[in-house]
Amino acid sequence: MNDRAGTYLNQPSGYKVFIPKSLPPNPVIIFDNELMMLLSRADRVLARLDAITTILPNPDLFIGMYVKKEALLSSQIEGTEASMQGILEFEANLIPKEDINEIKQVVNHIKAMNYGLERIKEFPMSLRLIKEIHKLLLEGTRGSHRTPGEFKKTQNWIGPPGSTIVNATYIPPPPDMMLSLMGDLEKYFYAEDKIPDLVRIALIHAQFETIHPFLDGNGRIGRLLITFYLIWKKILVKPTLYLSFYLKKNRNEYYDLLTKIRTEGDWERWIKFFLKGVYTTCDEATNTAQEIIQLKERLLNKIYENKITSIYAVRLLDLLFKIPLVNVKNAKDTLEISLVSINQLFRKFEQLGILKEITGKKRYRRYIFKDYVDLIARGTENE
Repeated sequence: MNDRAGTYLNQPSGYKVFIPKSLPPNPVIIFDNELMMLLSRADRVLARLDAITTILPNPDLFIGMYVKKEALLSSQIEGTEASMQGILEFEANLIPKEDINEIKQVVNHIKAMNYGLERIKEFPMSLRLIKEIHKLLLEGTRGSHRTPGEFKKTQNWIGPPGSTIVNATYIPPPPDMMLSLMGDLEKYFYAEDKIPDLVRIALIHAQFETIHPFLDGNGRIGRLLITFYLIWKKILVKPTLYLSFYLKKNRNEYYDLLTKIRTEGDWERWIKFFLKGVYTTCDEATNTAQEIIQLKERLLNKIYENKITSIYAVRLLDLLFKIPLVNVKNAKDTLEISLVSINQLFRKFEQLGILKEITGKKRYRRYIFKDYVDLIARGTENE
C-alpha cells in the first residue's frame, strides 16, 4: 500500500478510514512526455472551444442548454434517471412522463450551477461557496434530509446499494477531521506554485472526492468545482467545459483511478485521464457548436426555399434556439404577431419538420424543436 496520497487509520468500531495528505502530492507530480503532450493538447482545445462559442447565434443560450446537459449527465452518473425532454417539459410547466422526483434532482443541479456561476463573479472559491451550492443542490429532493449546506457530522461511506460500513468499498475521513482537511483544500485553491491550472483542478477534484465532506451530493459538487475553478481563475471566459459527458462514458475507469490514488498514490494516471477528458469534452462541445451553426443555416435555407419569407419566420427560428419547447401563445406574445399569423407559421414549421407537437391535444399544444434538442442531448440517453 503506497502512502503518497494518504494513510488508512483504524477506528474503534473495527473499520479503516482513509486520511488524505495535503496537496500538492509528495513526491511531486512527474511531468513525463505523455502528460506534457496531454496538457498541451487540453490547453489548445480549451482555447478553441472558448473562441468558437463567440460566433454562435447566441453563445449564452448555447451555454444555458449546456448547463442543462451537464446537470443531467452529472446526475445520471449518480443513478438519476431523467431525459433532456423531461427537463424541458418541467421547465415549461408541463407534467413530464418521467418521475418528477428524478427531474427535480436535475433541476436543482441546474439552479446550483447557475447560482455558482453568478456568485463566482464577485465571491471567491471558498468552503462557504461550496456549502451554499450544496444547499441548493439538495433542497427539496430525496437528499434533503441529509443536511443540505452542512458538512457531515456522522460517518459516511461508499459502496453498492444496501452495503454497510463493514463491507463498504471506501470509507472517507471521519467528521472530526472534516474542517481541518477541507481547510487545507481551501488553502490549496490559493497556493502559488508552478503546477498548471488544469493539473491543479484535477488534484482538487480528486481530493474533494476523497474527503467526501457531505452526506450526499459529493460527486455532483466535485464535478461542479471543476467549472467554477476554471471560471474563477479566468482559464475560461465562458463556462463551456463540462466533464460529465466523458466521466459518464468512462464511469468505471473514473472510479478505479480515484481508488488507485488512495491505494497506490498514482496521481499521474488520474491526471492523464482527466486531461484526456478535457480535450475529449472540448472536442465534443466544439463539434456541437459547429453543428448548431450549420443547423441554423440549413433551416434558414429551408424556410427560404419553401417561400416562407416573413421576418417573423426568421424571428420564430431565433426563438426556438432560445426556447426549444414552445406553445403558440408564448411565441405570439414574444414575437408580437397576430394569432392567425403565428398559427400559420407553426403549421408550416411542423410541415417542414422543424417543430414536432408533443402533447397530442387539440388545445394547449406544445411543440419541440427536436433537431436542436437532439443535438444538445447527445450522450444523455439512458443506458
